[in-house]
Amino acid sequence: MYTPPAPLETKVAVLEEKLLVHEQMMSRIETAIEKLSEVNSNVSKMLAVHEEKISSNEKVDNILFTKIDQLCSKMDSDHNIVLSKIQELEKKVWIGIGVVVCLSFIIRNANFVGRILTPPVQSSIISTPHR
Repeated sequence: MYTPPAPLETKVAVLEEKLLVHEQMMSRIETAIEKLSEVNSNVSKMLAVHEEKISSNEKVDNILFTKIDQLCSKMDSDHNIVLSKIQELEKKVWIGIGVVVCLSFIIRNANFVGRILTPPVQSSIISTPHR
């Protein structure tokens, strides 16, 4: 079946309607692009803030780790000082115990030690010649 060509006014009306649909689509696309630009801008700002916070936290972490290392070194040196003082005190205690044991032995066995250190007393008798 043959259809006669559509009148020019109908073609123009169809084209105008298609143009209107395309304009609405373009308007929506432009609105979407604007919103995406705003979102992009906000995300960039958020990333900058987060980068700054991360940088600040890294500086704080470095300071804290330095302080912890210093405290560890100080604790090690203090521990060594206390340990050496305890060892000196322990040495003095053992020397004191040895002295007490020796003195108690000497005091308990004073007679025996006295006999060893002093020679036995010999009695001397002066004899007179018999006449």
